[in-house]
Amino acid sequence: MRGTIEIDSLRLHACHGVAEQERIVGNIFDISVSLAYPVDKAVETDNIEDTLNYAAVIQVIKKEMKIPSLLLEHVAGRIVKALINEFPLISGGRIKLTKVTPPCGAELKGVSVILEW
Repeated sequence: MRGTIEIDSLRLHACHGVAEQERIVGNIFDISVSLAYPVDKAVETDNIEDTLNYAAVIQVIKKEMKIPSLLLEHVAGRIVKALINEFPLISGGRIKLTKVTPPCGAELKGVSVILEW
């Protein structure tokens, strides 16, 4: 049995952006991930060791978000690689990384990059 573990709208401050000021001052980012993972054992055992621990997933995301990057694509790709490396039973997923207040001279809710695998 395959399940999906979702983390919805994790908000973090980080220093990503093309402009030097963005990498100094930072911005608020919103990260949502959906991760396909086998849940057969967890359904039967009720044991955290038999599933994908979302707290551990959040720690991986936080670690990658601390590394400044120019592009959201690069950050999202690094997060995907780190998650797959840390949790090799992930069989697919989706990440949406949103810069909440981008410095683009327009009023908007945010700009996002979505990666699926």
